[in-house]
Amino acid sequence: PKRSAELMKQNPTPCITNLFMLTIAGIVNAFGITLFMTPVKLYDSGISGTSMLLEPVSPSYLSLSLFLLILNIPLFLIGLKKQGKKFTFYAIYTVFIYSLFAWLITDVFPIDVSIASPLAGTDLLLCALFGGMISGIGSGLAIRFGGAMDGIEVMSVIFSKRIGITVGTFVMIYNVILYMLCGIVLNSWVLPLYSVIAYSAALKTIDFVVEGIDRAKCAMIVTEYPTEICEALSDTFGSGVTRVDATGGYSKRNKSIVYFVVNRYQVHRMKERVHEIDSKAYIIMSEVADIFSNNMDKA
Repeated sequence: PKRSAELMKQNPTPCITNLFMLTIAGIVNAFGITLFMTPVKLYDSGISGTSMLLEPVSPSYLSLSLFLLILNIPLFLIGLKKQGKKFTFYAIYTVFIYSLFAWLITDVFPIDVSIASPLAGTDLLLCALFGGMISGIGSGLAIRFGGAMDGIEVMSVIFSKRIGITVGTFVMIYNVILYMLCGIVLNSWVLPLYSVIAYSAALKTIDFVVEGIDRAKCAMIVTEYPTEICEALSDTFGSGVTRVDATGGYSKRNKSIVYFVVNRYQVHRMKERVHEIDSKAYIIMSEVADIFSNNMDKA
């Protein structure tokens, strides 16, 4: 985290590529919400969902797009010190694009979104799934390119540790309260329950966009034959291998931990090669979302 903060200070100017992708993110999110969810009264999560809840019970001049700006921007500014100027600028820019296109779709473009979705009609399941997935693509792109679509995520980073919960739990609690209020206001739980489906679809889509669909597997191999295993894995897969010296906690014998990354189709072959050399090798597998490296040489 310290290194990341230093890099952000060294390069505080916005990147054109990031701004372009954040523009796409805002547009995509606006299409998902206004074409699928808003027409059938489904609710998004976070500040977007809060804005959708407040709009029908507010004066006509307080539109969805205006609520998005009024509620989000102060939260991003509160998080300015914690998140940095560059992130705050990216986030406000993304929400502005989202708000702009939400207004264009609902009030300017010749698209009728007042009664039903122009693409899915009044089918609540279709609207929930496609609205959630499309808005999830927008939110995922925003996160991947340095911004955010919702101020609640910023608040969760700031306040979750203070009240002793995780960031994910903070966001979940907020959204549970939001959907409960939606049910009370509507005097019906059908739309809030479908909104939960949309929220789940959005979360899964965000994971795919941010972390990738085909995640790699990380193997930590505890062995007394590290040299042979490193050579075998490197020769078999043509990949770098990292070795760390260790000591057995119970046996007190010298061991090594071999750190190796493979894709899911190589896991079985990797296990075979390791156990051919050391039948007692201890292998721990975990999922890896992203791998970053500027060094193309073997580790």
